[in-house]
Amino acid sequence: MISVTNDNKLKKLLVVGDRVLIKPKNPGEKTGSGLYLPPTVTEKEEVQSGYVLKVGPGYPLPAADEDEAWKARPVRYMPLQAEEGDVAIYLQRHAVEIRYGDEKYVILPQSAILLLERAEDLF
Repeated sequence: MISVTNDNKLKKLLVVGDRVLIKPKNPGEKTGSGLYLPPTVTEKEEVQSGYVLKVGPGYPLPAADEDEAWKARPVRYMPLQAEEGDVAIYLQRHAVEIRYGDEKYVILPQSAILLLERAEDLF
C-alpha cells in the first residue's frame, strides 16, 4: 500500500471538500481461462477498488448564530467516513482520473464510495 510520508510528494496535495484521493489497485490482468486482458477493458468496469491516500475536510456546516452573519468565523466541517489507509470500493463513473508525477490517481466524492475496508477492528 502507498502512504503519505514526510519526504513524499503527495504531502503537497490538499484535497478539498468532500473529495477523496485514491490510488487504484491493479486489477487482475488475467481471466480464469488464462487470457490476458488489456488495461482498457479493466478500466471500463463499473466498480473499482483502491487505497485511500488523502481525504478532504468534509462537508461545511452552517454557522450556528445567524444574527451576526457579518462576523468572520472559522469554517466548521462534518468529517468524512473515509480515512487514509482504507481500501475503498467505488463507482468508476464518478471518478476523475489524474496523473501526478508518473502515477495515476482518481479523485471522487465520498458519495461515490460504496464500501470501506479498514485495517483496525471496528468491534
